[in-house]
Amino acid sequence: MKSPTSVKTLEEFGRVQLSKSFFMRDFLYSEISQIERIPNIPDNHDLAIAAGKALCENVLEPLQDALGRIAIRSAFRSCAVNAKGAENKNQYNCARNEANYSGHIWDMRDEDGLMGATACVVVTRFLPYYEATKDWQALAWWIHDNIPGYSHMYFFPKLAAFNLSWHERPSKRIDSYIDPKGCLTKPGMENHTGDHSAAYQGFIDSLRDLGKHD
Repeated sequence: MKSPTSVKTLEEFGRVQLSKSFFMRDFLYSEISQIERIPNIPDNHDLAIAAGKALCENVLEPLQDALGRIAIRSAFRSCAVNAKGAENKNQYNCARNEANYSGHIWDMRDEDGLMGATACVVVTRFLPYYEATKDWQALAWWIHDNIPGYSHMYFFPKLAAFNLSWHERPSKRIDSYIDPKGCLTKPGMENHTGDHSAAYQGFIDSLRDLGKHD
């Protein structure tokens, strides 16, 4: 497939199916792109598709199968869009391009030549539990134990949205801007391995209670 250069070819690119539930178009919307009038279109469409498929098939699809609908807050960023977001001391909360290669910039490999992709998502069925408890760690530990394809998670206060990544060399790390802030786990920490089900049992019970009233 050639890089999109017209409405028709962009439509065709958006129709590329990345997994059973997700299409490329789901990941192309960007507020930065809209306001700054910078097209959010990959330069390397084949790499973007390959990375997006890996993210969807290994991480997003299993998560959605288990916990219900995932809302995509932001995902793919072109180099031009991300660079605009990183201007003026990170004006739109985007890291510099080099730090986002194989992250939000799906169509560039990182400095080690490895492929990756990130999407910022909201697990909608987690929201009632989070709003009642502010316990973001319940979802983090559930994913850590049940979605082996993930590479990195980074949680944010609004809606418990979080960056969720796939990478060829997964870091298996969880960080948060929600209290308690910082690193929840990474390889080498005592809490990294083992069963963490006690940390998310309340969340699982809330889903069962919700199901009784559906």
